Amino acid sequence: MTSFESSIPARLDRLPWSRWHWRLVIALGIAWVLDGLEVTIVGSLASVLGEPGTLSLTYAQIGASASAYLAGAIVGAVFFGKMADLYGRKRLFLVTLGLYLAATVATALSWGFVSFAIFRALTGAGIGGEAGAMNSAIDELIPARMRGRVDLAINGSYWLGTAVGAAASLVLLDERIVPRALGWRLAFGLGATLGLAILLVRRCLPESPRWLLLHGCVEEAENVVSHIERDVAKGRPLPPVGAPVRVVAHRNATFSHVARVLFVEHLRRTVLGLSLMISQAFAYNAVFFTYALVLTRFYGIAPGSVGLYLLPFALGNLCGPLLLGPLFDTIGRRTMIAATYAVAALLLAVTGWGFAHGLLDAATQTMLWCVVFFFASAAASSAYLTVSELFPVELRAMAVALFYAVGTGVGGLVAPALFGRLIASGSRSQVFVGYLVGAGLMAGAAVVALWLGVPAERRSLEEITSS
Repeated sequence: MTSFESSIPARLDRLPWSRWHWRLVIALGIAWVLDGLEVTIVGSLASVLGEPGTLSLTYAQIGASASAYLAGAIVGAVFFGKMADLYGRKRLFLVTLGLYLAATVATALSWGFVSFAIFRALTGAGIGGEAGAMNSAIDELIPARMRGRVDLAINGSYWLGTAVGAAASLVLLDERIVPRALGWRLAFGLGATLGLAILLVRRCLPESPRWLLLHGCVEEAENVVSHIERDVAKGRPLPPVGAPVRVVAHRNATFSHVARVLFVEHLRRTVLGLSLMISQAFAYNAVFFTYALVLTRFYGIAPGSVGLYLLPFALGNLCGPLLLGPLFDTIGRRTMIAATYAVAALLLAVTGWGFAHGLLDAATQTMLWCVVFFFASAAASSAYLTVSELFPVELRAMAVALFYAVGTGVGGLVAPALFGRLIASGSRSQVFVGYLVGAGLMAGAAVVALWLGVPAERRSLEEITSS
């Protein structure tokens, strides 16, 4: 290891917001848009995929295919997260997007449950792989004073993808426009079309200067930052540069080093990250992955009309991070994370109780879910913000990937398959029990956030990780 001082982190943090930052956000934030699109497409198609003219999947197989997607995301996150720390952010977010494109096209050509599940797993691997490289690059390039709101908005863009997917399903599942046997295949092709366009934009993005410094590539990091400064300035003076920081070039974080940082040096932060990730993953996957089944099974909504209910649900989720995000940079991380998790837990339990007692119809339940997940979406986005900003640069992508994998595995992998069976039972009370589990996990995470939360607002990544 070598140690040296550098002003590069301070130069990045002092930059005013510009068109360059917008290009960065759009090119990288598309990862969650695609994830939301994929989940919504499958959710909207859930009952359609069970019809004889399509793949003839059972409720259990639909739930299992959702779990296959999540399992692929777990494997992809861990593998590509490690690669992102070794070989750089840019290389990996090009590779993972390419894998997503190939796998989602293959999904559209599925011929049965086995092929569908395999291609869904590969699609998930591409999306899961995006998590580490994309979140690391965003946090390492966004100015510290705006990192909270930007990170929440980007992670909340998942719901822009769900809105697009819900709107597309209204057209692609309308047999007056597209035959049902073809519409579901075209729906998966939609994600590939969007991903291909963004792949071209991503090629123009730079490598993270902080990652370059870590690997001793000081001259290349200087060139990248100088280019960014010229692009941002456009002839206007930039704010003064803060004090330089000491950088230790690790080059390669071994698994033993990762384990020591997570479970010895920063155990409290690890407990915090796991609590936030597991609880939000279970709550989201429990409700959203199977909401189309609830609509068709308990409320008699036609498959082609499911998108009408998913669209407002998605918009409510999208508004949460956008409107509440600035408060994470002003009021602070600990207070806002605990508050959003606690409010979401309470509202989730109340909505589940109304469903169990037959007090809601499809419209009122959707309205209540919009309110619940207005807060829950900000909470979920703050979980990704937390795990990506609290750990050192040499293992940031791997840390994000590990938290994503564990959260998805414990909280998300079980939920779709479990709720598929609860819904298949036809018992509202059994489904309500599942909702209560999700609410309990969210409430527990709120308590942990109050206890272990880190005041990371408006602080540089180097200051946070050294504290």
